[in-house]
Amino acid sequence: MLGDGADRVDEAVAGCVGTLRGAVERDWTEVRAAGLEWSCHETATHIADDLLAYAANLAGRAQDGYVPFELRLDDGTGNAGLLQVIETTGALLTAAVRTAPREARGFHPYPFRSADRRGFAAMGVAEILLHTHDIAGALGLAHEPDAGLAEFVLTQLFPRVRPDTDPWRTLLWATGRGELPGRAAVTAWRWSNDLVLPAGRLVLHGVTPVGAADLAVGGDGGFAWLDGGPFQGTRDAAGMVLKAYRAGVHRPEFGLFVLVRREDGLAVGGLGFHGVPDEEGRAEIGYDLVEGARGHGYATEALDALAGWALARDDVRSLCALVEEENAASQRVVARAGFVRADGPVDAAGQESQPPVRLYLRTSGPAASDGPSGV
Repeated sequence: MLGDGADRVDEAVAGCVGTLRGAVERDWTEVRAAGLEWSCHETATHIADDLLAYAANLAGRAQDGYVPFELRLDDGTGNAGLLQVIETTGALLTAAVRTAPREARGFHPYPFRSADRRGFAAMGVAEILLHTHDIAGALGLAHEPDAGLAEFVLTQLFPRVRPDTDPWRTLLWATGRGELPGRAAVTAWRWSNDLVLPAGRLVLHGVTPVGAADLAVGGDGGFAWLDGGPFQGTRDAAGMVLKAYRAGVHRPEFGLFVLVRREDGLAVGGLGFHGVPDEEGRAEIGYDLVEGARGHGYATEALDALAGWALARDDVRSLCALVEEENAASQRVVARAGFVRADGPVDAAGQESQPPVRLYLRTSGPAASDGPSGV
């Protein structure tokens, strides 16, 4: 089972406070944090402010912007008191993460305007690790966080960054704070929370690299599944995501999505792309459902929603789906989702195949669905 990330926040806070206590007698207001315009005192205050903001946005389920308040220290608060504030705001974020339901989301602008509990935990850990590094570097303190913390941040928030044998050095490089052999210096960066799309009675949740890794080895990927799930096709697709991530070619918008029912929060299937669009702007799409969820129209709703989202992008001109000739149920799904059958039996390479597989295409426009019936 994939955890919620709260323990990671606790671990990061403990490491931050333990490191910075080594210079608690110094004047942090007079020393600029390494690589920043802020003083060490301002940077430490920023850590606490972000932890509080993340806790508030997740706990309050903020939708359109940050909860409108910010942290202000009492006049005369010294370094020891500031470390206590970091511990306290860290505990608030931990509590918000542990008590939030799986489906809970709160506002964050980058890049899709929301994050779930694991996303907020990872953002909190990132703020702690990176800004502790900035402060420690300026104060001459040693700071080497556990590699697992850096890996947690990378797999949750940096899906486009090819992993390396040293997660901490990779995270420093990905945020413009260090170098990696064979990789160009990073001068601008943003982390990336998972993409979530509404789809009628469902919500499509983008699967992160860490979720894909868990699914690929038999875990739940961080989702509560309807009995019998996930189906093997979803696990195979998760393996494809993981392979692309490890190669540094994963693009989360064209990865795997898990279908979650609004009514009960249960995952009922997987849907996604077989890769990024080709030179002609065509991408292949596939899906599966847990057996107990079939026959209710979920696949049609999900496929229609994801296809509509993709075709609204500038880099997608058409979508294709390959359906076995004998799979009448799946043929009805793609037809209701606006896909039109092309001539001739083909396989994924465009060659003659036995048994025959049919190619279906969708280029634009809404699906001609008559309601949530069928698969």
